Amino acid sequence: MAYYFPEGSKFYFSKTFAAAKTISAITNASPAVATSTAHGYVDGDEILLTSGWEDATDTVFRVDQLTADTFEIEGLNSSNLNFFPAGSGAGEARKVSTWVEIPQVLGISTSGGDARFTTISPLAKRNDINVPTGFNAMSINVTLGHDPANANYQQMLDISRTLEKVAFKMVLSGGAVAYGYGYTSVSEAPQLNRNQANQVNAAITLLGRFMSYAV
Repeated sequence: MAYYFPEGSKFYFSKTFAAAKTISAITNASPAVATSTAHGYVDGDEILLTSGWEDATDTVFRVDQLTADTFEIEGLNSSNLNFFPAGSGAGEARKVSTWVEIPQVLGISTSGGDARFTTISPLAKRNDINVPTGFNAMSINVTLGHDPANANYQQMLDISRTLEKVAFKMVLSGGAVAYGYGYTSVSEAPQLNRNQANQVNAAITLLGRFMSYAV
């Protein structure tokens, strides 16, 4: 059992990816194994996966290299054929090339990502039934110290204005690592409060899953 704390954590984004590698097949297993001829990946590489499977697309995973043509997708359990139909997981992988640190982070919070339910009210029953139907959209909200001269902040503003998608990485001080992928939106006007550093807000709205790993 391990506990992690926010103090000492660092946060990164990346819009830079290596050339796509074609994935011809992904096994139904835990962890799933991808076939990609001459992929060139090594253990611990971070990839953005695009797949025919909803729960395996637009998500950043770590890989475990097996052979020159195969690698494990760490954390992906594709053994349930109802959610991961056999033969339909092919797609592509792009290695995350460069991480840029998100500057002067003062606080971070998440919203969404919780289970979504539909309430069913059968006439033959006096009690309603909540049926799980998926998960609500997830956002990661970051509060930054406002520094218009910071190059990383300026890069985030450019990405925000042009609606580019980025990978997100969170490294906790205890060693855990988490990833996401989606749009980033950054405010330009700072919030000014007495006895506080000027602040701006940044939000990353995820398109795929939020994946966490222990080191």
